[in-house]
Order: sequence, then structure tokens, then C-alpha cells
Amino acid sequence: MPQFAALVGISLLAVVAGLSFVMQQAVNADLRASLHSAAWAGFVSYLGGTICMLVLALVLRDQAPQASAMARSHWWAWSGGLFGAIYIGISIVLVPRIGTAAFVALLVAGQMLSSLIFDHYGLFGVPRHPVDLVRLSGAFLLVIGVVLVRY
Repeated sequence: MPQFAALVGISLLAVVAGLSFVMQQAVNADLRASLHSAAWAGFVSYLGGTICMLVLALVLRDQAPQASAMARSHWWAWSGGLFGAIYIGISIVLVPRIGTAAFVALLVAGQMLSSLIFDHYGLFGVPRHPVDLVRLSGAFLLVIGVVLVRY
């Protein structure tokens, strides 16, 4: 029973993350319209996120990373902000044009297809999980779902 409760709790957190994701798209698109700038709307989004993560680190009393630990990390591990900015910029522009449901559907399709590739080849330190017929079928059904939501 404790495992079931943990699974429910984890699932609810994932649902809250999904809600937060859609809220982010909506508020960023609205801010873009108000500011007349996707770049400044994205900046505000990242500034708010940076402040929240700083507060979280302080509340959790996480120590600042040591220079030696930062030097040991892969060079590409520092590029997450770049990819986040690409994602935020694209979402700020597309959500008002195609809507949140279509955007999220297309986004999930892109995530699923690229995730299969990352898993299959173990890219960027991701544990390898070979692609098989079941996983490909799931991705195919997801893409069909995207088509149904989008059109």
C-alpha cells in the first residue's frame, strides 16, 4: 500500500508539472502581447525562474557548487539554459498562433521522438533503452494523437 501511495503522489506531482507547463505558455504569450516582445517576455520568465530556484536553494540550504565540481562536469551540461531559451522563445511565438493544445501536442511529439533517439543511443549520459516495436508503436500512436489534436 505505501508503494501505491507513493505512485499516486508522484503521479499527482507530474500532473501539477503539466499544469504548470501549460500555465507558463499562457502567461508568457500574454506577456509577449503586453510587452510586444518575445525576447523580453522570455527574459522575465527566466528571471522569475532564476529567483525561484535561488529561493529554493536557500530554503533547502544547498551549498553553492565548488569550482572543482563545476570543472568536472561535461561542457554540454552547461547548455540547458540555451535550449530552455530556444523552447521559451518558440513557445511565446507559437502559442498565440496555434493555441496551447496544438503547441503542447506538437511539443510532446517532438519530445517523444527525440527521447527515443536519446534513449536508444544513450546520448548525453542518458541510460540506454533500445528502441523496440512496442516503444515505436507508442510513439506512432502519440503522433496520431498530435494530428487529431492539431487538425
